[in-house]
Amino acid sequence: MEFNPDTLARQLDEAWETRQPLAPLGEGGLLADANQAYAVQQRWSAMRLARGERILGRKIGLTSKAIQTQLGVHEPDYGELWASRFYQAVAGRVEVPAAPFLLPRLEGELAFLIGTPLRGPGITPQQVLAASEALALAVEIVDSRIADWKIKLVDTVADNASYGGFTLGPWSKSLREADLRTLGMIIQRNGENAIEAVGAAALGHPARAVAWLANKLAEFDVSLQPGDIVLSGSLGGAVPFQPGDLFTIEMHSQPPLSVRIV
Repeated sequence: MEFNPDTLARQLDEAWETRQPLAPLGEGGLLADANQAYAVQQRWSAMRLARGERILGRKIGLTSKAIQTQLGVHEPDYGELWASRFYQAVAGRVEVPAAPFLLPRLEGELAFLIGTPLRGPGITPQQVLAASEALALAVEIVDSRIADWKIKLVDTVADNASYGGFTLGPWSKSLREADLRTLGMIIQRNGENAIEAVGAAALGHPARAVAWLANKLAEFDVSLQPGDIVLSGSLGGAVPFQPGDLFTIEMHSQPPLSVRIV
């Protein structure tokens, strides 16, 4: 079957809007490899931008060795942070509607606010930290337009790295000096611990994940620019949720973030 990125992008966009999932795109020869999948992702994003969407930055996925092994890949992937699914926290609290999602899961991450340009190849974690204006506790909602999360690498890449939405705690300049590798995070759901996470889960160090992204983007002649937000990838597991759930995300030296699903 001939590869048609526009057709696949339209199918993903319809699934996003209607919440009607798709069969895996990697089946039946629709997508042969990651390069084709990124082409679909780019077409889909272009469609949304043409309708008024904005890109706030990028997210990194598949930063866990266990997940890479499960999907049979040797590196992370990335997607774009669409502003239409950014949920602004106020005074450490935010409400996230459940209605737009299919099979959502919540993850705790670190966000980097890029202050000076980062253009690969050859970017190091040290350069990432030097170029970051501030960091923040982040919550990403991952979701899949692929039925029942039956995904392979090409499925999640084309599906904007399984992006659902995100929210942030306050930006902190002091986090640039923290030992991000050992930085701990606890996620409680309805008062009980659901995830105990640590920075090293994101490719060994969250800044290493951002360096990977900067170097990967260089393959497409793209760079990270001032004002870009970059999500590091999950520091722990992903927690399914439903309306009524209340999450509290705590990280050392940072104020807690409360996320209520409505």
